[in-house]
Amino acid sequence: MTPFDLTGRLAVVTGARRGIGRAVARALAEAGADVIGVSASLEKSGSAVEQDVTAAGRSFEAIRADFADPEAVRALGADLAGRERRVDILVNNAGTIRRAPAAEHTDEDWDLVLQVNLSAQFALARAVGARMAARGRGKIVFTASLLSFQGGITVPGYTAAKHGVAGLTKALANEWA
Repeated sequence: MTPFDLTGRLAVVTGARRGIGRAVARALAEAGADVIGVSASLEKSGSAVEQDVTAAGRSFEAIRADFADPEAVRALGADLAGRERRVDILVNNAGTIRRAPAAEHTDEDWDLVLQVNLSAQFALARAVGARMAARGRGKIVFTASLLSFQGGITVPGYTAAKHGVAGLTKALANEWA
């Protein structure tokens, strides 16, 4: 028995290839959801996350999308929002980190981390969330970090992005509730 039943629901999990994303995809499938897994390096078939989801008796679709590429994120959002089968759950989990002391943290690392961890998250939530808001139903989950509350050392871009994710989550919850 699962604590909740997601039978018939479609979940999209970004950063699904490993770690938190893979565990979330598996848990959603075990609760009955079909899963679309998204990652920049996700195998088209036969991935570990696909095996997890199908072992739970659910369908799995793999999509490769590089969140460092704004155009790829916009295309993914349009694809997901335009599908006949609506997305019921979006788990915005994809992320990256670059470590360097603040005085040495390059603009390129800053831009990359904010694009992947914050800007892409917003663009995807906007595309999928607009359809959810229009029908009055749907769930968006963001993965932030304890660094959203405590800062961190040698990860200024990551910390700023995760603070932004925490704020974005509140802003969208207030607006779309």
